[in-house]
Amino acid sequence: MKKAYVFPGQGAQFVGMGKDLYEQHEEVRQLFDKANEILGFNITEIMFNGPEEEQRRTRVTQPAIFLHSVAQAAVAKDFQPDMVAGHSLGEFSALVASQVLSFEDGLRLVYKRAMAMQAACEANSSTMAAVLGLEDAKVEEVCASIEGEVVVPANYNCPGQLVISGTNRGIEVACEQLKEAGAKRALPLSVGGAFHSPLMKPAEVELAKAIKETTFSQGICPIYQNVDAKAHTDPEEIKQNLIHQLTAPVLWTQSVQQMIADGATSFVECGPGKVLQGLVKKIDRTAEVSSAE
Repeated sequence: MKKAYVFPGQGAQFVGMGKDLYEQHEEVRQLFDKANEILGFNITEIMFNGPEEEQRRTRVTQPAIFLHSVAQAAVAKDFQPDMVAGHSLGEFSALVASQVLSFEDGLRLVYKRAMAMQAACEANSSTMAAVLGLEDAKVEEVCASIEGEVVVPANYNCPGQLVISGTNRGIEVACEQLKEAGAKRALPLSVGGAFHSPLMKPAEVELAKAIKETTFSQGICPIYQNVDAKAHTDPEEIKQNLIHQLTAPVLWTQSVQQMIADGATSFVECGPGKVLQGLVKKIDRTAEVSSAE
């Protein structure tokens, strides 16, 4: 029996996140104070009191979820992971929790990532959509058939739930065709841009330089990375996979399946919300899921 710790990505934030941890643990207060100093603005205040509109800004959302997730892992009871994984942004939290990255370096990379993604979104009008109730292969086929626009699978969340990413027009056309192909729903999402698509290439180039200049250490356990859904322990391999993450799809379904194949029976979510617990149960009903205590 092996325990996997999983870390959520963008979209899990809420006003008040992390306040209970902050009030209960001196170690968490130190992390929050350090984050305020590194970022150059009071992220603690925004996390606890909002406003919600400010919290939804990419430059705030990504560091906030990262901070909450890392803090929860830092004070989790009996934190001894056999393996870790993170959904998109959550991969950075997983790397800090598994001691591949220091907290300071992880936060700096997350903030750099957020700003680079924001710039890429502003340069190209783009979006994402959730596709429900259709086989992955059919979604891939429809995406590939759309000419003159960028439309690609972005997040393989669980069987029957795949998020696509691309230009506004491309996503509009894809949603129409996917409904015709039998999708129960094909809904455009309220996001800043086409994450995990070729349209994020400028952000990838920007982030790659920062990642290459950052020290990655040997972690305490394998990390299952988004780009290939395989276990990695070599710091250089982890770096390269992290660089390509912004333009590659998030293979979450495949990652969870591989962790289960490698012996994981229990999945503990570190971070705000319970989204990943729900996805894990949809991938394998027999898996035990819980939030970090």
